[in-house]
Amino acid sequence: MPRDIPIANGNLLITFDSRYTIRDLYFPYVGKENHTMGHLNRFGIWVDGQMSWIHEPAWQKKLKYEPETLVTDVSATHWGLGLQLTCHDAVDFDRNLYIRKVHMENLLPMNRDVRLFWHHDFNIWGVPEGDTAYYASNLKAMIHYKGKAWFLANVCVNETEFGVSQYATGVTRHHGAEGTWRDAEDGELSKNPIAQGEVDSTMGVFINLNRTATVHYWLAVGEDYEGVKFIDKLVRERGPEFFMHRVRTYWNRWVNKDNIPYGDLPTELINLYKQSLLILRTQIDNRGAILAANDSDYLDYNRDTYSYMWPRDGALVAHALDQSGQSEVAKNFYLFCKNVITREGYLLHKYNPDGSLGSSWHPWVDRNGNPQLPIQEDETALVLWALWDHYVRVRDVEFIRPLYSPMIRSAGDFLASYRCPITDLPEASYDLWEERRGIHSFTVAAVWAGLNAAANFAETFGDDVRAATYNKAKNEIKESAIKYLYDQDRKRFLRRINVDQETGQIDCDLTIDSSVYGLFYFGMFSPNDPMIVSTMYQVNEVLWCRTDVGGVARYENDYYHQVSQDIVNVPGNPWIICTLWLAQWHIARAEEFEALRPALDLLQWVQKRMLESGVLAEQIHPYTGAPMSVAPLTWSHATVVMTIREYLAKLDDICELAAKRSSLNGEPDLVGSIGGPA
Repeated sequence: MPRDIPIANGNLLITFDSRYTIRDLYFPYVGKENHTMGHLNRFGIWVDGQMSWIHEPAWQKKLKYEPETLVTDVSATHWGLGLQLTCHDAVDFDRNLYIRKVHMENLLPMNRDVRLFWHHDFNIWGVPEGDTAYYASNLKAMIHYKGKAWFLANVCVNETEFGVSQYATGVTRHHGAEGTWRDAEDGELSKNPIAQGEVDSTMGVFINLNRTATVHYWLAVGEDYEGVKFIDKLVRERGPEFFMHRVRTYWNRWVNKDNIPYGDLPTELINLYKQSLLILRTQIDNRGAILAANDSDYLDYNRDTYSYMWPRDGALVAHALDQSGQSEVAKNFYLFCKNVITREGYLLHKYNPDGSLGSSWHPWVDRNGNPQLPIQEDETALVLWALWDHYVRVRDVEFIRPLYSPMIRSAGDFLASYRCPITDLPEASYDLWEERRGIHSFTVAAVWAGLNAAANFAETFGDDVRAATYNKAKNEIKESAIKYLYDQDRKRFLRRINVDQETGQIDCDLTIDSSVYGLFYFGMFSPNDPMIVSTMYQVNEVLWCRTDVGGVARYENDYYHQVSQDIVNVPGNPWIICTLWLAQWHIARAEEFEALRPALDLLQWVQKRMLESGVLAEQIHPYTGAPMSVAPLTWSHATVVMTIREYLAKLDDICELAAKRSSLNGEPDLVGSIGGPA
């Protein structure tokens, strides 16, 4: 189930599903230690003898964000109960504090007895045993704790009455116990003050509702009792609205930091761009890890999650951040990579947010027991590629200097030497889809780009011998790519080749794969090179889904979450990133305004496939258009950001060229004020 509205501050991440139920709570690292393990943390209303939990179908809900901020805007109406709720949620940008504002409107003409209940189902540190939940009478609050993770929940009514009216703690999922939320369904709680083991809690407030009322709930998170008590004290003193207001203001300033003209970009795409920036920021830990996705429902599919830092995904997200003026956030990612790169100069499969090595399915030996590196070489290369772009934009040589020797130079040496002796191409590694081993066009393009970046850095630091070595290696790789990876008969680049090191035999993988876009995107070939043009036309022709949904699949007969065997019409589920790669190609080769139209159409295709909140999934159901796999996928949002920035940059270039032509020809300026044709 997608996570429709994530909110975070880089230390604390909270996610809600489509039913407006809290499902994930990560602390102190984004993506590590999910203290709910995906369990429902319920919010319910008892009114005039009837109980309803917010996740129930009777509630008509709309889940969105307030414009240009990470404050939610949720409406929920229950006609049977005669209540309408408007809710706003926020995680403070500085304190580890979550706040929910609930504004209730009575739809009936009489006073109502209303009781609001919050249920907490924590599995602190991802382990159910050994938790404690207790009612803190001195604070009139509920506390859960284990080790160095403490959670204090409290409420206030109409910004004046602080503390809970009722409470209960108890055992859950043990000896048939469902949880204390069941205790709330008659409108009364047992007031059991403490429980230990696998526990939950429920707390509530009573309200005599005439027309409207406002209730604030907050959850203070910290390492010890004094820490959460202090945050609770701040909320009481300053008022919860103080924190809501400052969160709203902070993220509005953050997302508008890089104040740029948006040309002819439609309003809905400007909104998608800004919301994508905000959403991808929720998936980034303050210590540099950029998480692929944080959606614990994926545990049901694979018994693992996307809550890891893949260097490839991270490099592309960091590139998007640099493009959009958020280089300070990107810097922490580059420092993270510097700290985890091996002495040999390569990055491994994926990492936990704390820098430890993540789980992997890449073996250290081949089927014959021979040693092999369990890497995706593009992950190392793309970090260098993104870092060079960062330097070109920011020119912060003092930041780059301590990265040169331990990361840039060692990675450059590795990329230059880790090559197939028969083809001179990069040695075999796993592909970007993490499914097959070989020499892949995407990886070859990434390694070329990584070596190009390493050479540029070497020249910057006066390391001329290494610069020459890296340039020689990249030139040899490009020549070999044309020789071995371009199929002259089919007029397209191959996805992959496999080389038998003993016989020299080369096997070609003829599957059309959208990832060949990397050959132009990372700079190895011009987007207008006839080999690229022919390749990309075939990608579009073969991988476009011929259903009402449309979109580009990863590759022919993609098995991952496959829903159709009609491979001709549905080669695979459409992916957001693969569809946008086609848009990026149209942008890269455009020389006139009209040539940008296909890219704009593809961006609008993406906008129509987002959730109401702006969240984008990894892939889309080819028949229904419903989100599939994890959501939000950080890579999807980063690719939106990159594509729109590239669109706007190309629009500026075309406008500038058109103005020059008009001036040279003595014609009136036909370039309108918005950046497009007048």
